[in-house]
Amino acid sequence: MIHSLWVRLLMAFMLVLGVLLAGVSVFVSQNTTSEFRGYVERRSEGDFRRLVGGMSRIYGESQGWSGAQGYVERMAQFTGEHIVVADTRGVVVADSQGNLTGQSAAGLPGGEPIIYREATVGRLYLNLGQSPSASGPPRGFLPPPPTEEGAVAFLAAVNRSLLLSAGVATLLALGLTLVLSRRILGPVEALTSAARALERGNLAQRVEVTSQDEVGELAKAFNSMAGSLARNEQLRKNMVTDVAHELRTPLSNIRGYLEAMRDGVMPSDRQTLDSVHEEAVQLSRLVDDLQELSMAEAGQLKLDRSPTDLAEVVDRNLRASAAQAAAKGVSLERDLPPEMPLVEMDPGRIGQVLRNLISNALGHTPAGGKVTVGAYRMGAEVQLWVADTGSGILPEHLPHIFERFYRVDPSRTRSTGGSGIGLTISRQLVEAHGGRIWAESEPGSGSTFQFTLPLPAATPTKKGAAALHRV
Repeated sequence: MIHSLWVRLLMAFMLVLGVLLAGVSVFVSQNTTSEFRGYVERRSEGDFRRLVGGMSRIYGESQGWSGAQGYVERMAQFTGEHIVVADTRGVVVADSQGNLTGQSAAGLPGGEPIIYREATVGRLYLNLGQSPSASGPPRGFLPPPPTEEGAVAFLAAVNRSLLLSAGVATLLALGLTLVLSRRILGPVEALTSAARALERGNLAQRVEVTSQDEVGELAKAFNSMAGSLARNEQLRKNMVTDVAHELRTPLSNIRGYLEAMRDGVMPSDRQTLDSVHEEAVQLSRLVDDLQELSMAEAGQLKLDRSPTDLAEVVDRNLRASAAQAAAKGVSLERDLPPEMPLVEMDPGRIGQVLRNLISNALGHTPAGGKVTVGAYRMGAEVQLWVADTGSGILPEHLPHIFERFYRVDPSRTRSTGGSGIGLTISRQLVEAHGGRIWAESEPGSGSTFQFTLPLPAATPTKKGAAALHRV
């Protein structure tokens, strides 16, 4: 339980709150004590000065103490203080409570001298907050002022209020911390549960995104990861199925030919052997493509880069595809500017990309159609394109055509394409050169496959052939 995140979060909040409340309470208590004591001292000193000044004025007006008793009684009613005045002989001439008048003040502690015309005419004694009993205090004794006790009582009340406020604040903070911690950690617990379900193989597991904060972003990332895992798992299953499908056809054909020749159903002549050889070549090509795709996706495909004339690569691959185009009755054209920069690339690999794209275009272009290969410079890269006038690709297929074994034709017949990984290999080869590849298409108007190759900082150019001609 102690290792639970919400318990540690609660303890951390309470520790911070406790330290904060303790610090505030100590600061407020000390500051209040200091300010209150200063106020009491200033008030007491001010009362002394005011009373001393008043008694000096009374003495000057009457040249004696005839008005002193009434003055101290009025002042005592106003201030609540016990005021005693004695003359220079030490005899009490005025007492706000009337108990000490006429008695000796010799035993009274302290006292403030009353000055009139720079001469001491008497002394004033002040007792705050407490009155003597009706019988009066012992002769010569005035009880000490209770100012300290009042201050202590006041500060004790302040401290009690502070403690009560701190207790209430602590309880409220505890409740809010429990609510907030559960609210914060609820999505985390949901993520934990979903992750465990994902671990058990439930790739359809998702979590609800309930906020736009960091926890919400974590939930989005988890859902994205789960979706990616589900897609990869589906691709893996599809790949196993597709590989088995692609291998089964040539293997079944080879087996059928061999069994027919063994049983004497078919003659072991050159034509039959050529058919077996064709199937073996198809099988070998598929295995090579799978190995090449695996190396490309693992980043282990080696590229032999060198400054290459792009026009020569385009022309060479157009010539290699000329026979296939002629057999289908499709014309091949090139569209290159008079001068093309030398590109740092592996000409064999880029030629493989062009052959894949040209073969794909020829496979989907009917007789009388046209396939055009072109290129142009665009900023710091060269963009190549292969356009056809075929049937085009439906929009729902475009995002998937570079996936492994994805084919627009669900029948998967060889007449409409190869093994279904040519475009995937092309994408890997282009990306290995630092470029990107994509397709644009309109159903019924043909398709255009485009890819880019980055140019080095210094890009010399070489004159190409004619801008546009037939092959």
